[in-house]
Parts: sequence; C-alpha cells; structure tokens
Amino acid sequence: MAINVSSPELLRRFTTLSTRNYASPAFSVAAPLLSVNSNCRSIPKLCKLRESGVRSRAIVGDTELKIEEEDASLLGDDNSAEASSVHKPVDEIIQKVQERDFTGTPYVPIYVMLPLGIINMDCQLVDPDELINHLRVLKSINVDGVMVDCWWGIVEANAPQQYNWSGYRKLFQIVRDLNLKLQVVMSFHECGGNVGDDVHIPLPEWVIEIGGKNPDIFFMDRDRRQNRECLTWGIDKERVLRGRTALEVYFDYMRSFRVEFDEFFEDGVITEIEIGLGPCGELRYPSYPAKHGWKYPGIGEFQCYDKYLMKSLKKASEVRGHSFWGEGPENAGTYNCKPQETKFFSDGGDYDSYYGRFFLNWYSQVLIDHGDRVLTFANLAFEGTPIAAKLSGIHWWYKTASHAAELTAGFYNPANRDGYAPIASVLKKHETALNFTCVELRTMDQHEDFPEALADPEGLVWQVLNAAWDVGIPVASENALPCYDREGYNKILENAKPFNDPDGRHLSAFTYLRLSPDLIEERNFVEFEQFVKRMHGDSVPDLEHCLEEEARTVDEKT
Repeated sequence: MAINVSSPELLRRFTTLSTRNYASPAFSVAAPLLSVNSNCRSIPKLCKLRESGVRSRAIVGDTELKIEEEDASLLGDDNSAEASSVHKPVDEIIQKVQERDFTGTPYVPIYVMLPLGIINMDCQLVDPDELINHLRVLKSINVDGVMVDCWWGIVEANAPQQYNWSGYRKLFQIVRDLNLKLQVVMSFHECGGNVGDDVHIPLPEWVIEIGGKNPDIFFMDRDRRQNRECLTWGIDKERVLRGRTALEVYFDYMRSFRVEFDEFFEDGVITEIEIGLGPCGELRYPSYPAKHGWKYPGIGEFQCYDKYLMKSLKKASEVRGHSFWGEGPENAGTYNCKPQETKFFSDGGDYDSYYGRFFLNWYSQVLIDHGDRVLTFANLAFEGTPIAAKLSGIHWWYKTASHAAELTAGFYNPANRDGYAPIASVLKKHETALNFTCVELRTMDQHEDFPEALADPEGLVWQVLNAAWDVGIPVASENALPCYDREGYNKILENAKPFNDPDGRHLSAFTYLRLSPDLIEERNFVEFEQFVKRMHGDSVPDLEHCLEEEARTVDEKT
C-alpha cells in the first residue's frame, strides 16, 4: 500500500502521533540512507527531508508512506483544504500500525535488580516490609526472580576472612518464601560515583588500609591518579593482601558464600552467580571515572600505570625485542578528548602503528587473562551452578576507525579487528554466560542527543551478541539506563528475540535495572507487565487496543 504524502499537515499529524510513547513501531527510512529502528523521536527528520525536497519513503509495518517533492502550491498552511482531504486516510493507516506479536516466541526469564542499598553497611536488610510488598507486586505479574549484589565491602569489611552474611540470609529467605529465583553478583568493586549509584559502598576497610601504604594495588592513570573502584589486575598473583593474592581473596569469598548458602543452591533458588571482574562488576578497565572528571562522550584514559602492570608491560616489550616500548602511549590525550584531538586515536593514528598494535594487544590481553583466571576459580567455588560475566556496552566513538573509548576500556575492537571474539572464547572455555548491557539504546537517539559522539549502540549490541552466539554460550542482558516506555521495551524485545533469525537465537534471560518506586507507579507498571508477558511469549490482547486508544487521544488534541 503506497500513499503520496505532500501536505505539511499530514506530516505534522504523522509526527505528532508517532512521537508518543505508546506508538513505537519499527521504521526504516531510505533515500537518503537512515536507520531509525523504533526511534519515534526521529520522525521529525522526515519533515526535514520533506522540507528540503529530498525524495524519501518511510515503511511502517506493512504500510509504505512515500514522502515526495510536489508542486509548491500544495505546501499551504495547516488549515488548507488539501490537508483536510487527506486527513482521514492517514488516520486509518496509522491505526493499522501494529507492534510485533511475540505470542508463542521463546520464554525469556525476567529478573529485576534490587536497590543498591537493600543491605546496609552493617549487613542488615533495609526495610524488609516494603521489600516484601514490592516483591509480591513483581510476583503478581510473573517476574521470575531478582538480582542482588553481594558486596565485598560489606561482607568482609573489617578483617580478612571474617565474613558477615546475616542480612543476605534474611533477604534470601524472603525471596524463597515468595517462590522467586535469585541471581547473585559477587561484587568485588566499589559502589558509588557512577551513573545510577545512589549509595556508597567502598572496598573493605582492611583493603583500603593496605592501599594507603601501597597505592599500587589500585589502577592508576598516566598521572598516577589512583582509582579505588577495584583492585588492579596486576596483583592477581601478588601476595600483597596480608599474605594472600587477589585471586585467593576472591576465591575465599566465593567459597564462603557457597558454603553459607548451600541450601539455596540445593533447592534451586539461586539460579546463577555473576562474577565481578572489574569496575561496576564488568570485565573492563576503569577508563572513564567520573571522579577524575570524565564526562560523556570522552575517550577515557588507559589505566595501566601501577607498578605491577608497568612491570608486566616492560617484560612484554623486552620479550618482543623492543624494550623502549615498555611505556604507555604519550599522545593518547586525556579523559574528555575526542579521538581526532589525539595523535594516537585519530584516523591513521599511532593506535595502528607497530607500537600501537603491540601496546593494545598487551593491554587487552591483560584484561582477558584476568577474566580467565578469576573464572577458573569461580568454577571451582560454584561447581554445578551456572556462572556469568558482564561486559559493558561502550558504544560511543563506535563509528570511528579507532573505537577509542573501547580501546581505553580494554576492548581491542578497532574497525579492522573483532575485539569481542577473544573474550567470547574465554567465556566458552569456562562455560560462562555473557551478560551484556545497553540493549534498550537506539542509535538514532544517540545521534540526536550527542551527534558528536558517533555512537552506535545497536551496531555494538549486534557485534557482541553474535560473537557470543557464534561460540555457543548463553547470552543474557540488562538495560544500561532506567527504562519505562514502550519504545525502550520494544528495542529490548527486538534484541532479545531477533526477527526471523534462522537459528532461532534469543537471550537466555533479561535483568531489569532496577526495582524502584518509579517502576511500581501505575502507568509505568502497566507497561512493564506487558513487557514481561511479551518476553515470556504470552499473548497481550490489549496491546493493539492501547495503540488505538492513544491514537484517538492524539487525534482529538490535534
């Protein structure tokens, strides 16, 4: 079905309706090439194309709207007779727009992250009555379970190998009594200072005390500014933590947890353990810390200047036969630089020189080796229980040749190299699931809000998910930012269950960020309930009705 749209009124009405939360079908726009992908806020671009005389077409579901340059006499005001005469057909077209029906699609379990401060620094459960009420509400819409961080800085706060699990035991009992499941994160990182952090949970006091005397147990940037979010991977095998290596500290903590909560493993309440591998629990370097002044979309800085990692770099350079390569790049800029402002990350820059390739290979391999070592110990501690590792979605500067922000974070993924396949191979080696973020983000949203960032979250998600699926490991995901609207949920669903995938691939689970009063608010919760049903493959009979009601409301207002 093709209809010529030449009136500004039609475009205005089409734009107004499409920018509502409930009306978020997938759009594809051609001539010029423009991928919109469920981004309702991008529809005004069609108006700009129309005004500039560009011949374009927009495909909405099975309906094609052709927006073509016509006689200038048709471009009258909004009250023109021409606009009135075509008003009704377009309303009929819009009302035929349907969202994808996920009825009968694979069941994807839904977990909800609990608030960061659900357990206080004394390892006590905060406001259990409110928690029970919220969990009952989640259970009422068939949410499968919840995710909770088990903070190293709380449990082993005061002295080595003195663990306090009391608050977590009470929490787990509540979750079990409500017949919900548990994903548990071994959180060996600091909480606070990052996007979404509303509490501060430092590393254990005894670790901070050691760091006061030996600051090199933490990551450092080129100016030797210390980052206490997590321990540097340079001490994975160094006995600097009161006689123990970092790996031994992590293993002792995980083994204590496994013994303490054996009954919850045995009865199947704990379904998965996510292993913290770096800042925010993610396998990456702390390359973009807000505490050091980083702001989006800065490229970040390399974090390898503690004495332990520098020793490793010098050794690697000597083995290569170029001992003068045993230093980090001097021309990689600072936290808030753009790639083209540096000689290292600019197009044709030193990142692709002989030295640059040597350094980036070493830097990324340190990250991969750390993940390999910790996951080896995790499988010993949690034998028989599924484990997972989390990767961050660093999507800014993805459309540049160097992928600078990914490089400083440890993902050696420039335009001419797949940096995620080696990570996927290590996860496969340990039968570890991948948990990836930012599946709700749309590339066109990023282009509108931060065009200078040259971001592409959709391209990144596609690359990472396929790297994991190609080696045959489960892939789970979570949203990077709070999400309450239909278009965000639609993007998650699109990634969770790729349309017409010949191999029938889909996410193994999805974890929603996060339980809050905003989520429980009536309008938001209705949207979330429908999202849960669609992820479960259940029928949502009122979905089209909601669209039609919203369309009528907008029609009355316009």
